[in-house]
Amino acid sequence: MTASAPAPAPPGGVDPAWLPPGVFRPIGSRRTLIAGTGPLVETVHGEVADACARFGGQVVREARTGNARTPDMPYDVVLEVAGGDGPDALGGEGFALVRAGGVTRVTAGGQAGLLYGLFHLVRLGEAVFRGERPREVHRPALALRMLDHWDNVAVHPVMGQVERGYAGGSLFWRDGLARGSRGELERVRRYGRLLAACGVNAVAVNNVNVHRAEARLLTDRIGEVAAIADALRPYGIRTHLSVSFASPVLLGGLPTADPLHGAVPGWWAETTRRVYAAVPDFGGYVVKADSEGQPGPFTYGRSHADGANLLAGALAPYGGTVHWRAFVYDHRQDWRDRSTDRARAAYDHFVPLDGEFAPNAVLQVKHGPLDFQAREPVSPVIGAMPDTRLAVELQATQEYTGQQRHVCWLGPMWSEVLRFRPGGESHPDVGELACGGGLVAVSNAGDDPFWTGHPLAQANLYAVGRLAWQPGADPRAVLREWIELTFVPGESADPGRLREGLHAVLDGSWHTYEKYTAPLGVGFMVQPGHHYGPSVDGYEYSPWGTYHFADRDGVGVDRSRATGTGFAGQYAKPWAEVYESPGSCPDALLLFFHHVPYGHVLHSGRTVIQHIYDTHFDGVAEAEEARRVWAGLADLVEPARHARAAERYEEQVRGAREWRDHINTYFFRKSGVPDAHGRRIH
Repeated sequence: MTASAPAPAPPGGVDPAWLPPGVFRPIGSRRTLIAGTGPLVETVHGEVADACARFGGQVVREARTGNARTPDMPYDVVLEVAGGDGPDALGGEGFALVRAGGVTRVTAGGQAGLLYGLFHLVRLGEAVFRGERPREVHRPALALRMLDHWDNVAVHPVMGQVERGYAGGSLFWRDGLARGSRGELERVRRYGRLLAACGVNAVAVNNVNVHRAEARLLTDRIGEVAAIADALRPYGIRTHLSVSFASPVLLGGLPTADPLHGAVPGWWAETTRRVYAAVPDFGGYVVKADSEGQPGPFTYGRSHADGANLLAGALAPYGGTVHWRAFVYDHRQDWRDRSTDRARAAYDHFVPLDGEFAPNAVLQVKHGPLDFQAREPVSPVIGAMPDTRLAVELQATQEYTGQQRHVCWLGPMWSEVLRFRPGGESHPDVGELACGGGLVAVSNAGDDPFWTGHPLAQANLYAVGRLAWQPGADPRAVLREWIELTFVPGESADPGRLREGLHAVLDGSWHTYEKYTAPLGVGFMVQPGHHYGPSVDGYEYSPWGTYHFADRDGVGVDRSRATGTGFAGQYAKPWAEVYESPGSCPDALLLFFHHVPYGHVLHSGRTVIQHIYDTHFDGVAEAEEARRVWAGLADLVEPARHARAAERYEEQVRGAREWRDHINTYFFRKSGVPDAHGRRIH
């Protein structure tokens, strides 16, 4: 980005994101009764008491739980923990909402449910206090709603403090120590508050690529993890830790990490016992093994089920879970060998192991078969392992979608993934298949004053929690929630214009980004290493297995069963048939599944080459229009927030033009086909 004067900081030093004080006015100006006991009930009381102090309401505590009474005092709001069993039980995180007789009542099955019920009232605002409201029940569809932080304890010489992080430094670590060592845990607590308000209930606090300093968090530095867990616990966030599979060797002095070696299970059992002694509500381990240089069970001739079950056994007595990542592939491929296909790897490695994983082992599968590209098919692993608990992994941090310098609202992409039915129309969708393991996203948050670098990237963080709570939610409705919370209408002289402008710049931003970057699902046309900006051949002759095979005749990867790598055949019949042929394959994924001539006619009626030209020109025009719309909102948005986003829009437009010129020029020179509209291609 071009150097410029630093943008002003938000008032108070840290942006309030979707919890500005104004959103608490409806509840803070009323009389509220809170019934129940426990630490999360105390959190609820603290939130309501703070709001009442600000806006003139009153809050009363009652220790009893279940059917809190209002005998002599006209309460406007009752928040109560009821508990209970039976078919109508709400569960620990569920709650019921009803308004009758002038009282709005939230009845929760447990303390966490009361916390989520409070934040639901905050989302609804004044509307929840108008008229009568029939009883409605809210329960999370997925029990685990988790954010993985790829944060390094010690600054990595290549990846820095946060691997693939675009929002400043780590929220948890600085200069090799936990931030708690310097009394900086209030920011961590505020982060937990934001996450609870959108429904997230778990966080992994360190990078899945576990380096030497991070490995020690498991043993002699577990106290630092405990301090972070203490800061997150008041908002119902359970702490998880990424660990190295080689820990028995690295930390325990054992000669081997073989999961079936006699001393290894004992070492993990004792180490895990000490972890739970320090963090009693510890969630479990996250493991990246046999992938991109990380150690794993293949070293000892063991399977990934052997490896996962080793850690699952150590965690089981405490109710913990091991999240075993399915991101396993050969990263030393020969680009000349077209039979090798990185997209096949997860299916080939893991589907034969279905049914062999322990009940508390969760296989964590990236939503696409490659690596969080702007467009990929849903991974065929999802739906192919009915006897294994699966978690679906998303990437909120925008590694391949603009790195929080470009606006790219990912809610619509994630919604498409979660609604996809791998087995066909009569079968469960991805959201339903993830019920056993949960939804996990790589966090896009850091110590940046705006949390996510680009203020508008906060919408992606918010959407993770809301879609994990309700995978079938309309992403536009989720975005509307975020807008209404983040940009409080009362603070604007023209809230309608503000909402309209925000929808205009966000609703189609994923498609805009896709248009001016890699076309038709081909992916990976990025600068090697940092992955920002265009480089069509940057990975084309590398060992990473990320190829597009463009030549003078055509472009794309043949993944058909008939003539290609056979990847299309990993899908269940309805989708295998759709993806097998260029004639039936959706245009958006054509080059992911097929190598076709530049003159191939898409379902849209355009040729591939003309589609490339048109979309890249269109994408730049849309980015320029979004910049114009945002500039027009300057009088309606808090100045520091507006200035930061305006600065990022300048970079987005510059980057979009660079992408357009690189991609169009490359394919014009490859194909020799001019633009049908006579536009200049450099």
